[in-house]
Amino acid sequence: MRFSQLFAPTVKEVPADAEVISHILMVRAGIFRKVSSGTYTYLPLGQRSLLKIIGIIRQEMDRAGAQEILMPSLQPKELWDQTGRSRDYGPTMFTLQDRHGRMNVLGPTAEEVATFLAASEINSYKQLPINLYQISPKFRDEFRPRFGAIRSREFIMKDAYSFHASAECLDKTYQAMYQAYCRIFTSCGLPYIVVEAETGEMGGSGSHQFTVPCESGEDTIVMTEDGSYAANLERAPADPLPRSEPADVSAPSLVHTPDIGSIEAVCRFLGTTAQQMIKTLIYTVEGQPVAVLIRGDHEVNSEKLRRIFSGSHLELADPRTIELCTGAKVGFAGPIGLVEQVSCMVIDHAVVGMPVAVTGANKTDYHMQNVVPGRDFPLAGDKVIVADVRNACPGDSYMGKRLIFRKGIEVGQVFKLGTKYSSMLGANLRDAAGQIRPCLMGCYGIGVNRIMASAIEVSHDDRGIIWPISIAPFEVIVTCVNQDEPQIASAAEQIYHQLQQAGADVLLDDRHVRGGVKFNDADLIGIPIRVTIGSRSIATGQVEIKRRDQDQVHKIDMGSVVEAVMSIIRSMKAQLEPAAR
Repeated sequence: MRFSQLFAPTVKEVPADAEVISHILMVRAGIFRKVSSGTYTYLPLGQRSLLKIIGIIRQEMDRAGAQEILMPSLQPKELWDQTGRSRDYGPTMFTLQDRHGRMNVLGPTAEEVATFLAASEINSYKQLPINLYQISPKFRDEFRPRFGAIRSREFIMKDAYSFHASAECLDKTYQAMYQAYCRIFTSCGLPYIVVEAETGEMGGSGSHQFTVPCESGEDTIVMTEDGSYAANLERAPADPLPRSEPADVSAPSLVHTPDIGSIEAVCRFLGTTAQQMIKTLIYTVEGQPVAVLIRGDHEVNSEKLRRIFSGSHLELADPRTIELCTGAKVGFAGPIGLVEQVSCMVIDHAVVGMPVAVTGANKTDYHMQNVVPGRDFPLAGDKVIVADVRNACPGDSYMGKRLIFRKGIEVGQVFKLGTKYSSMLGANLRDAAGQIRPCLMGCYGIGVNRIMASAIEVSHDDRGIIWPISIAPFEVIVTCVNQDEPQIASAAEQIYHQLQQAGADVLLDDRHVRGGVKFNDADLIGIPIRVTIGSRSIATGQVEIKRRDQDQVHKIDMGSVVEAVMSIIRSMKAQLEPAAR
């Protein structure tokens, strides 16, 4: 490819709406352009990189025994209604009505469609296992799209769906996909951590998430200080805090707190701290009210809470339901006497450890002081559940080991779905004993755009992108410093053709612009190897070779340049080769 013919509009200006370096550099380097909030057009450089990422994914998926298909993005909403996920996704899901009045969704994923296919085609255990995958656009109506390709409304995802007759078979494919993902991210040049993860709206019994450690990431990785355990924040457990036995504490006392309902405001008014308060939150689980008690400085972990209720639909109660349960307006709920008004009360371990607390009084504009857990409200009973239902936070431990926290970008996740979808959509099989039962399923997703953005986030400098060679738009750029001088242009042209014939993916910068502009663009775009030819090259018979990730410049005899470049390419690719296949 010749730069003079390449549509690669690089810019110096930082886009006003860009918050992270990958977004900034993808605009400045001519990788993509914004169409609307959360949607982008990928220009030739971006498309070349995406296709290389897709090629790596496709190679490893095929090697692991998966078969590629293509499912529609436009999906009947009734399939999502059958599984209950239209309710779980809520406004995040794009919905539209066709001319016949039928409701459809733009698929954020394709479990329903894949299961619908299986229900039509699979009827015997002898047909299994089957693992089907696709690489296609997905859609989520994010409330606040941000960070460019990291959280967009339209994105490219590889999603795979496997079907099995036994748990052992599912485990085998799950491990095969796990190992394939390790090879994919290694080949793409990404540093990654594998953590235990919650299944969320996907459902199922187990999941692992592949996360690239990065300060701009929106996910939080929680690890023990010795590295023996890692999970994302939604999954990360925390040891119960030690119980502090209360001294002689007088009976609870009512305190007037007019129009003061937030934790922060109550603390200021009463001169207390959030650690000394209990937050009482009212949820509904399948329409039934549930009270959740956590310490004032902690946050409820909705995934842990959902796990207690076996994945049932869970949401914060509306103000009317809260007032019916507590007798007070929002902000004044408390645990005393509340267990009789709800279907159950879930109490976080940290609340059990509190000697005395301030709580809402179940009376508008009032709080209670001197509330002792276990004395003034129950910590056990038929309607009481004590569990870990909060987000882990700095200072916590797990298995006695201190927890540390890092930010990261999720690039892939694997799930054991079990029979959640097959049982609801009729994907049944006849097993070896002749019994009819639902297929077991797994699913496996990778964010293609996120691989690109993550690679930039972890590999750049103040001049631009530093691509891993495996996913760079081009491997080599031949920079002709003096394009107007025929002898120099001819030498650059010759090296360009020789590199092409040797198998290099090469770009010739044949533009009639200053050498400084060419060098700046090469660094901004991040092409891994630069070969520079100028007047001194003709005089000395040498050209300059420079790796984008190094400062050294090497002078090589013109007759040896192709061999030298190809050796560097092989070396750089070998560093990204997975240890075992």
